[in-house]
Amino acid sequence: MRDVSEQITIGKIVKPFGVKGEVRVESLSDVPGRFEGLKAVTLESPRGRTLSTAVTRVRRGGPDSYLLGLESFSTPEEAAVFRGALLKIPRGQTPPLPEGHYYEFELIGLTVLEEGGRVLGTLDDIVETPGGHVFVAHSDRGEVLIPATRTTVASVDVGRGIMVVRQSDAFVETHDHTHAL
Repeated sequence: MRDVSEQITIGKIVKPFGVKGEVRVESLSDVPGRFEGLKAVTLESPRGRTLSTAVTRVRRGGPDSYLLGLESFSTPEEAAVFRGALLKIPRGQTPPLPEGHYYEFELIGLTVLEEGGRVLGTLDDIVETPGGHVFVAHSDRGEVLIPATRTTVASVDVGRGIMVVRQSDAFVETHDHTHAL
């Protein structure tokens, strides 16, 4: 079972904005309205420092950016300390998706099995290609690339941590052939 208190990243502080300590934030979320209702965030700086703070103001700063007022910052100098910081919220604050749709963070870490029960590996990346998304699963045998399609994915059980896929000629398996000399 996954920890619902886990933090997920929704944005990144690009730089301070204005004289009152606001920050320009690049959105890393594709969830509509994610920032508009934001009440609090946890900041994680590139140096590992964390800070939980209330959000006092949110406004659009561009197509993929927002200007945020944060309770902890009242000057540009205070905000500059967290340049490059990731904005995180508790996983439990993510809105539910329609049946059969999943957030990437829900899929990363799932054990990927073929319908026959063979373990293909642990899903540790989702890559966007011109032909669509591809799941990347790793095991001690190597890497398996799996098309992220409804015809390939038989089932997903996030609670049990399992994704079952139908065997396909579209899988690309790479094997680690390193040898000691």
